[in-house]
Amino acid sequence: MSDTAGPLAERIDTAIHGSPYLMGHTVRIEMRAGRVVLRGVVPSYYQKQIAQEVVRSVEGVERVDNQLQVDWSRNAFSWAEAVV
Repeated sequence: MSDTAGPLAERIDTAIHGSPYLMGHTVRIEMRAGRVVLRGVVPSYYQKQIAQEVVRSVEGVERVDNQLQVDWSRNAFSWAEAVV
């Protein structure tokens, strides 16, 4: 990892952990020359998109390859339990 990759990784980690939409989910990152690959599992396509946009907004990130998987079974509640 280059000297600049360390601070970039820290900024990305801070951004991911600072998002209330990604709390409790493990998002792994791989980096090479400004390109960030996201890996892990989230419970919705919304959270997948949020993760991508959060990382994309970090200074120094040039490209995001979003390989997060969506697993609907990880949702906190089922449709039958939803209160409207």
